[in-house]
Amino acid sequence: MARIAGINIPVRKCVPFALTYIYGIGIATANVICHACEVDKRKRVSELRDEDIEKISGFIRQNYVIEGELRKEVAMNIKSLVEMGCYRGVRHRKGLPVRGQRTHTNAKTRKGRSRLPIAGKK
Repeated sequence: MARIAGINIPVRKCVPFALTYIYGIGIATANVICHACEVDKRKRVSELRDEDIEKISGFIRQNYVIEGELRKEVAMNIKSLVEMGCYRGVRHRKGLPVRGQRTHTNAKTRKGRSRLPIAGKK
């Protein structure tokens, strides 16, 4: 297993897809990283040299906020919205959809299961 940014990435996958295992790096960002570090996108992680892995790791460390720092940043942003009491903060506090989706029939994921049992037919 290769370790980049404290994450074990799978060695059998191609480099861009393996980089997406790091929180905060999607496929587009992974392609940019490969291009900037001059790593062939078709190579598998197991085929990379140690210098390539170091180059990728250093580039990510310098240019991107990932993993724990990104999770903290997102949590702090949500916390500030809740403390402000703005519409989005209220929706977060109530556990409802934040981005304008309908809630009459959908949003079971955010709302959870119904709390009142419905009597079944006999």
